Amino acid sequence: MPVVQIDEPTRERIALAVAEINGCGYCLAAHNYLGTNLAKLSAEEIEANRRGTSNDAKVAIAVGFAAKITKDRGQVSDADVQAVRDAGYSDAEIVEIVGHVALNTLTNYINEALGTEIDFPTVGRFAA
Repeated sequence: MPVVQIDEPTRERIALAVAEINGCGYCLAAHNYLGTNLAKLSAEEIEANRRGTSNDAKVAIAVGFAAKITKDRGQVSDADVQAVRDAGYSDAEIVEIVGHVALNTLTNYINEALGTEIDFPTVGRFAA
């Protein structure tokens, strides 16, 4: 079983940011539901996450980094990585953040490409 460094609420926050950026209706609905009911995130926190940030200063760095990776297709600078380290994340945690972006991007693409029926309460996307 893999060793997990990043906690469940932060994983959901990352999933919300990635789904919003990638425009995946299914994943946005699913992670909104899971964020609310499993990770116990507030509506305000979920909105912040979808915008690529957090109301928690440390988590905001991780979610912002995940959003940058998603938007820029992995092209981040050494300064971007150092900012995550400076926020208190280990290299193992940084690798895990990147892995969660990759995993969520994969599921976003699969669900969008195959038109997966949304079986969670739907969530509207933010205006671009």
